[in-house]
Amino acid sequence: MADASPRTDISTDADTDDKNQQFDRSLSHAGMVSDSSDRSKDKTDQKSLRRLAQNREAARKSRLRKKAYVQQLESSRLKLTQLEQELQRARQQGVFISSSGDQAHSMSGNGAMQFDAEYARWLEEQNRQINELRAAVNSHASDTELRMIIDGILAHYDEIFRLKGIAAKADVFHLLSGMWKTPAERCFLWLGGFRSSEVLKLLVNQLEPLTEQQVVGITNLQQSSQQAEDALSQGMDALQQSLAETLSTGSQNSSGSSGNVANYMGQMAMAMGKLGTLEGFIRQADNLRQQTLQQMHRILTTRQSARALLAIHDYFSRLRALSSLWLARPRD
Repeated sequence: MADASPRTDISTDADTDDKNQQFDRSLSHAGMVSDSSDRSKDKTDQKSLRRLAQNREAARKSRLRKKAYVQQLESSRLKLTQLEQELQRARQQGVFISSSGDQAHSMSGNGAMQFDAEYARWLEEQNRQINELRAAVNSHASDTELRMIIDGILAHYDEIFRLKGIAAKADVFHLLSGMWKTPAERCFLWLGGFRSSEVLKLLVNQLEPLTEQQVVGITNLQQSSQQAEDALSQGMDALQQSLAETLSTGSQNSSGSSGNVANYMGQMAMAMGKLGTLEGFIRQADNLRQQTLQQMHRILTTRQSARALLAIHDYFSRLRALSSLWLARPRD
């Protein structure tokens, strides 16, 4: 017992030293892990800070671009307002300003310019009627009240077709060229107006839900309108080809003999006779447009007809607005 006691004390001290060394190593390892974690955390924080800085810079640039765009729109709007005011003053003075801006002509005695003025007044009245219809639809007016407004709008369409018939007798080329329309509207012009089949395509998705009978009616109306349009287009193509052939016949004879003069006058007379059929094409195209509107009204309910007329008006209003913005766009 006496011999064992010293050995036991030595063993206990050795174990304690080992434990202390292990504890120190653990602390050292933990410190290293903590340092590594701190460095990783610092890197993550730096990435986050850079990302936030980049986001702030992108947001700042986006705000600047948006501000510049808004200023550009405001400038375009002011230019558009000035153009409208100048046009209004010109109409009040009875003067037509050409697109080049370097000519001014009196409207008296000119059928094309008289039609332009009448069309401008017609458009103003249509805007008033459409605003009345829109207010009635939004206020859930009765079908009787809506029907009265719709009948007035359809009668107003009849008036523009009547005015175009008179203008075609005075200057059919003015109607065909579409110079009484805005530039964007002229892109879609067909024989002095809109294509009935295309308008019906625009309406189908905006008038849902439609009954099966209504879908069949609209589809048949669209197909018949398309067939009539194709026939008129083919007639116009044939007229242009025939007119070109008439004008080119005998063009090689350049002598000034009386016989050649007679042939020339004969060619001009034939060409004038063929040009006279253009008025008929305009009249048939307008009849098709008029009948399409009337048939559409018969197929649809009163409220659907109201929505259809609003959609047609909004479409052409957007085309006119697009033209105004395009003409007033910055060109620097």
